[in-house]
Amino acid sequence: MLNVLVTGGSGASGVAVARALHQAGFRVFTVGSDRTRIEGAARQAGDGVTPLVCDLADPADVQALRKTLLAETAGRVDGVIHLVGGWRGAKGITDQSDADWDFLERGAITTLRNVSRVFYADLAAAGTGRFAMVSSTAVDKPTAATASYVAAKAAAETWTLAMAEGLARGAAEEGSALRGAAVVLVVKALVDAELRKAHPERTFPGATDVEDLAAAVVGLFSRPAAELNGRRLPLTP
Repeated sequence: MLNVLVTGGSGASGVAVARALHQAGFRVFTVGSDRTRIEGAARQAGDGVTPLVCDLADPADVQALRKTLLAETAGRVDGVIHLVGGWRGAKGITDQSDADWDFLERGAITTLRNVSRVFYADLAAAGTGRFAMVSSTAVDKPTAATASYVAAKAAAETWTLAMAEGLARGAAEEGSALRGAAVVLVVKALVDAELRKAHPERTFPGATDVEDLAAAVVGLFSRPAAELNGRRLPLTP
């Protein structure tokens, strides 16, 4: 049984991804910063999904998370699905606030850097190590109004693709087949059943349902690493 950590597990996408992985036979651990929310989300995802509390922006807290996880999994982590992010927009360049940038840097970049550094060696050593983040189509066509958001997403993507190079180089140096993969899943926006219910007048053009995201995540573990590593995989309808 493969062990997978889902960060940002309190949100709709986290619940969907955790549920799909659990139903596919994975052992799933979800992480959030609020105990009540992450425990409630884990119950939604299914019996057997284990909720954990961690401030992913704190490197020491992430190290403690790894220690807890390794104790629960007999020292093996096979996947990290990073769903932490956030959104901030503005009217243009001049009103991109420092507060918004700090929020986006913390959520989109700092948490990813911390999690990837702490779990990188575990994923590289795993037989089917997978790291995935969710990015935005806006990175391809940045606008003044989304400058901070797109810059943060682009930085997170770049870090993830650098991880992919590290995994490939490590396998080459060992003279072994590539086993691990770091990938970027690209969406325009995410939508779920509750959001559709709350806004029946909207059609959400181009949005990816969280259930489709979840199915794509499960599929990462059955595809060859060489087919995935360093790829930006579009999930737009």
